Amino acid sequence: MRWNLRMKAAEAGIWKSTEMRHRLAEAGLEISAGKMSNLWIGNPTTIRLDDLDVICVVLDCAPTDLLICEPDKVAARRPRKADTGTVGPIVPRLGRHRSVPPA
Repeated sequence: MRWNLRMKAAEAGIWKSTEMRHRLAEAGLEISAGKMSNLWIGNPTTIRLDDLDVICVVLDCAPTDLLICEPDKVAARRPRKADTGTVGPIVPRLGRHRSVPPA
């Protein structure tokens, strides 16, 4: 996923994170300067759905405008298949001192 907050904010005429933070506060969402900085310049690892909802209201957009799917990156993360193209059967490895599954 790509975080698209700055572009959507620019489309709404918001060019500074402090202005965005002020508008979020007017809408009822108090964000610390550090968290706002992370949302503004970074690619946040987490975001609360309640916060996302307020951001969407302030920017008059949908969550899909802020979170853009990148299927190419997902495809690049997949493990490559073996040259033969076949995958052998999966066999459980039983080690010493392991309990036996219930019968």
